Amino acid sequence: MSISPFLSINHPCEQALRWTKRRLSRAGLRAMQTFDLHTARAGLHDCPCPNHGTEDCDCQMVILLVYGNADAPATLFLHGNDGQTWLSIADEPRQRTDSKLLTGIKQALDAPVSIPQIV
Repeated sequence: MSISPFLSINHPCEQALRWTKRRLSRAGLRAMQTFDLHTARAGLHDCPCPNHGTEDCDCQMVILLVYGNADAPATLFLHGNDGQTWLSIADEPRQRTDSKLLTGIKQALDAPVSIPQIV
């Protein structure tokens, strides 16, 4: 599967996720979250992080299905660790993303990332 980041955000994944959902919504796109690594790992106690070697790390992966006017949604990945988040869209021969939807997602997220700091 071809998953190359098209955007890097200098914020933790949870903040980047809220920003991404807001931006997509403002562009008239609907995002449905289908996976959350923290939730998936919640019941596993012997599952060390491959990057940090500990259970208590800030690694996160979230998968969103993004719907627009296309027949099928786009699969948007947010992967974060160490306070940085990368966004990628799945696009391969078996799962082609509609070009207009892909353009709409990238345009919606093509803005300076201004995420309010949580105090």
